[in-house]
Amino acid sequence: MSPKSKTVYICSNCGYESAKWLGKCPSCNAWNTLEEVVAPVKSATAQSRVSVFSTSATPLSKISFSDEPRFVTGISELDRVLGCGIVKGSVTLLSGDPGIGKSTILLQICNALQNELKILYVSGEESATQIKMRAQRIGIKGDSVSVMTETDVISICEYIKTTKPDIVMIDSIQTMQIAELPSSPGSIVQVRESTNMLLKTGKGLEIPIIIVGHVNKGGEIAGPKVMEHIVDTVLYFEGERNQSYRILRGIKNRFGSTNEIGVFEMTETGLSEVPNPSAMLLSGRMSNVSGGCITCIMEGTRPILAEVQGLVTPSGFGNPRRTSTGFDYNRLNLLLAVLEKRIGHNFSNLDAYINIVGGMRLDEPAADLAVALSLVSALKDTPIDENTIAFGEIGLSGEIRSVPRINSRISEAARLGFTRCILPKSALKQLSQCPPDLELCGVRSLKDAIALI
Repeated sequence: MSPKSKTVYICSNCGYESAKWLGKCPSCNAWNTLEEVVAPVKSATAQSRVSVFSTSATPLSKISFSDEPRFVTGISELDRVLGCGIVKGSVTLLSGDPGIGKSTILLQICNALQNELKILYVSGEESATQIKMRAQRIGIKGDSVSVMTETDVISICEYIKTTKPDIVMIDSIQTMQIAELPSSPGSIVQVRESTNMLLKTGKGLEIPIIIVGHVNKGGEIAGPKVMEHIVDTVLYFEGERNQSYRILRGIKNRFGSTNEIGVFEMTETGLSEVPNPSAMLLSGRMSNVSGGCITCIMEGTRPILAEVQGLVTPSGFGNPRRTSTGFDYNRLNLLLAVLEKRIGHNFSNLDAYINIVGGMRLDEPAADLAVALSLVSALKDTPIDENTIAFGEIGLSGEIRSVPRINSRISEAARLGFTRCILPKSALKQLSQCPPDLELCGVRSLKDAIALI
């Protein structure tokens, strides 16, 4: 081994570095994840050299400010998540499961911006012919789009500095490498250093860069966590491959809100926008069937109606089953305990299932009331009126607590034709106006809400 190199052990899960091999990572507690990496060491002269910089600090009050210039893609669902467009010099990380539509939406961005901007599409996974075939399949001409099949980051950065495109797309960061580093592409060191080099190039030239990142088997973005910290925006595609609908969610955004989502439908011609997700999620709903209840959740500033389906059946085993799809499992157990203790319904010998239609995930406490009502409806085999919507947070005492943005939720329910709304009574004080065709039923407790179905 060269005297100017040393061996370190880096955790492939979290990026923790250790001078010796350990069976268990002290940082993330994962077993057998430390991998041997040969890292160069600076000479003693280089380590002892002190560089003197001429730097100065500027008072905050004297720093000039102007709105960041943005490239509006024209894809309204994407622009909503990004915060009204792509910011100049920003670095965006786009991740999601295999086949979810990451490369497809990149080509659609190229198609939307090709008339105004010069775009460089760098692919380390596919050949130029494969990219051309996909572009033709979804109807993209790409007159101003240049395709580059390269994995060496230094060569890519030099090409960017020479040609100076308006937007750069990297597909994907796990295939990129720096030849001087001894580790293989996709390793912790390669991903981290490649992202850093692309970041410096994009920031220096004020060129926005969109980077595609893979996910690991746990569903998290593969590579070091520092990669998510250094980029400006992290977007994640959600959805099942066997379903046509996709949800684009902003996990991090330095130039906008992280609460917005974009809804798309995968079609033969690419990703199609869904401007009205509530109508999409409620389509195909059956009437006069027990266990179904409609609720309204807030995704940023957008109210979305979702259908909660509950099913309660006698258990054929010693321990009853609890299954939840799209709703927190522990929250389901909490609501079942409240229904048993405060209302008197016995679920201890019954299997309970909760499903959120359309692949949505309800993380907001406002969905508690709809989940509880769907379970009671399934238990009693009593259908809930199809024109009724319910939302509210349930406390351990069985009380119904208020939730934010009542006016937006009620307006969305009235717009889609609902005639009755069960909501916390304390939330009625927040109303600025009530739609004339919507009956508001304010309830204080879960018992009062169950009496209305």
